[in-house]
Amino acid sequence: MSNTPKYLSGRVAVFHGEGKPFELITAPVRNLRSGEILVQTEYTTLCGSDIHTYCGRRQEPPHVVLGHEIVGKIVAIDSTHSGDDYNGKKISVGDRITWAIFVAPDGVAPPRIDIPQKSAHLFKYGHVLAQGDDVFSGGLADYCILQSNTAVIKISNEVPVKVAATISCAHATIAGALRMAESVKGKKVLVFGVGLLGLSCLAMCKEGGAEWIGAVDTSHERLTWAVQFGASAKFIMADAKEDSSLPWPYADVVFDLTGDADAMGIGLDSLAVGGCAVWIGAVFPNKPVLVDAQKLVRKVLQIKGLHNYNYQDFTAATAFIEKHFAEYPFEAVIAKEFNLEQIEDAFAYAAEKKPVRVGVKISG
Repeated sequence: MSNTPKYLSGRVAVFHGEGKPFELITAPVRNLRSGEILVQTEYTTLCGSDIHTYCGRRQEPPHVVLGHEIVGKIVAIDSTHSGDDYNGKKISVGDRITWAIFVAPDGVAPPRIDIPQKSAHLFKYGHVLAQGDDVFSGGLADYCILQSNTAVIKISNEVPVKVAATISCAHATIAGALRMAESVKGKKVLVFGVGLLGLSCLAMCKEGGAEWIGAVDTSHERLTWAVQFGASAKFIMADAKEDSSLPWPYADVVFDLTGDADAMGIGLDSLAVGGCAVWIGAVFPNKPVLVDAQKLVRKVLQIKGLHNYNYQDFTAATAFIEKHFAEYPFEAVIAKEFNLEQIEDAFAYAAEKKPVRVGVKISG
């Protein structure tokens, strides 16, 4: 256990809204409060929701430190913290950790035990107003202060830093998607959208024993990654039309990571009798999905939605990456790396080129 080092300060990239430049400031690190942990940020990857915020498709507070796919090393731990990570392992200064995107405050009960990410008064890293001395709340800064009750997991230094950063959003969300699907073992699976979420989904389905896995996207470039992550076949979205012959077999499970209404509609048409659609990508306003209720009923279909993930998913994702990071080219999909001073260029590149991921090296 240790207290905040005196006179510590760090850089912070503050986002002020669509079309406005980031402001790179230097701010003092405040003293830790009860149960908090101070982390020196090593690496942050730009998630799709960060890009949506930058482009104005998703609204965040007008003064926010973006970035929630983060990995870092412990600098200080408040003396009232238990000293254990979420899995019960001892943590200390110098340990590399990842942490859940959300914090449910002490004393706030979740609406249901398996959806703590929808608790009232939730705090989300990279999504909150940065004000006063509370500016170290996102990944685009030298430090991040982890609030009391944050689920943290100590992670092996063998995991490449670029890969470790992506656990707390992309991989944890996909672990939740597979939980929602209940099981993919021996089943035919279709994955719509092969950004990092989709590639993670392919790999987890492969390791989960799926019989056949189809990858669907609008981009030939992104589909070049699909087979390397476990896809049995790859398809261009334009080749499929609703209510017509499909270029792929019917699937038992369809994962939609696109958030596109047309893709979700075609995904429903792609389900075999008794099939299940898991929707993850629809996290910003779009046109409604047209659902033929008769098909849904007669084919005994299910539609399940998931936003973020729970603690079980976070733990499962960390274990998956620690076990399989070397078996799939997770590190290679970070298309380009920037530093914090280049944050404008990083977002502009991500928005224009639409790579799987862009990385921002903060320290180390």
